[in-house]
Amino acid sequence: MAGSASYRVKFKRRRKGLTDYYLRTRLLRSGLPRVVVRVSNKHFRVSVVSSMPAGDTVVASAFSQELKGFGWPFSLNNTPAAYLTAYLAGLRCLKRNVSEGILDPGLHKPVKGGRVYAACSGLLDAGFKVRVDSSMLPEKSRIVGEHIASYFKASGGQGFSGYVEAGLKVEEMPSVFEEVKTRIREGVGNG
Repeated sequence: MAGSASYRVKFKRRRKGLTDYYLRTRLLRSGLPRVVVRVSNKHFRVSVVSSMPAGDTVVASAFSQELKGFGWPFSLNNTPAAYLTAYLAGLRCLKRNVSEGILDPGLHKPVKGGRVYAACSGLLDAGFKVRVDSSMLPEKSRIVGEHIASYFKASGGQGFSGYVEAGLKVEEMPSVFEEVKTRIREGVGNG
């Protein structure tokens, strides 16, 4: 490390590439809660975080693993799972009287029609307001998983061995999606 007075060492999280402080400052200055969307290799997480001078507080969150409790048998990090996870988080926020936020994708680069924007679509359908360009949101057919079902049919099941061994019918994903969405709406509304 340099030791002269003209060199300033960057924050540790910036050096490691974990935090973009410039973007974070802009999000905090908006005054709105941040909708933190995080994607991993197996799961999806959506949290609505309110920033206070004493520190951040989580207003509501949802983890894709919770979808199993609502009957979702498929992958927990695909586009339909991203939508359902955000839909669940959005309903929980509305129960806590938080109805608007600003998207914080972190270091994940959002792609038009991708999982991050599928999460935004889930929040919007739950009644939670997120400032997002509607042209970036995925089509309804992608949200319900029709693209996955059609690829399953076209490939003859190749690449879906986990689903086939578990006895899941991938071609029924859109109907299962609607059932799970209804269960989420009823479960959070009554709970």
